[in-house]
Amino acid sequence: MIPFLHIGPLSIPTYGLMVALGMICAAYILQADFDRRGMKADAFTMITIAGISGIVGSKLYYAVEFPAEFLAHPAATLFNRFGFTWFGGFLGGFFAMLILGKRAGFPLRGFLDACSPAGAVGYAIGRIGCLLSGDGDYGIPTTLPWGMSFPNGLDPTTDRVHPTPIYEFLAWVAIGAFLWYLDGKLMRRPETQGRIFSGYLILTGIARFLVEIIRRNERVLWGMTNAQIVSILSIIAGVVLLWRIESQFHAKK
Repeated sequence: MIPFLHIGPLSIPTYGLMVALGMICAAYILQADFDRRGMKADAFTMITIAGISGIVGSKLYYAVEFPAEFLAHPAATLFNRFGFTWFGGFLGGFFAMLILGKRAGFPLRGFLDACSPAGAVGYAIGRIGCLLSGDGDYGIPTTLPWGMSFPNGLDPTTDRVHPTPIYEFLAWVAIGAFLWYLDGKLMRRPETQGRIFSGYLILTGIARFLVEIIRRNERVLWGMTNAQIVSILSIIAGVVLLWRIESQFHAKK
């Protein structure tokens, strides 16, 4: 793996590079979705603000999740290159986008629908940063032919393990493509607003729950990891939202 790119005296973390690339791709997709919806906004500015908020949220969530480590070394915990939690980043970026969408005057459900394909693809590309850096975000040992080892990673292992970042990349790109296609079919029907975001919550929740089965993360409740618990909550939220949208739609009919 390649945790850093060395250009002269500079050492550029590949994880950060891929996160930045993911944000750029997400901004292009979001801008394209804004354009086809007739929404007037600068997606690149929105994604930049949401990305910074996501980084802050990720580190703060890590500090809450590991309070002993944070209290022992607060500055090192917040400002090192480790400890970027998925859920904290999602919350930080999500709430930032909600505020930005409201300030732009967009209907909430339509705005969340527009953000969903971009969010899926941006996350997928960011996961390649985990693969390149070998930061320990991989799976349990496997004998499958595509198993990989990370002897030079930030969290090295010589065992052949499941390359779970690749699994997530493929799953989230597929989810993003499906949501983009479905969004094009539904966005002209205002009564269906929110269905795309519901699908995002459900599909990404299922994908993350399944990937966690073969990831080496600590089990914290009923044999599940923190990410699996959050995934279940995401699925439930998506199902409830979809049910409410369908109920309102049939009530109006």
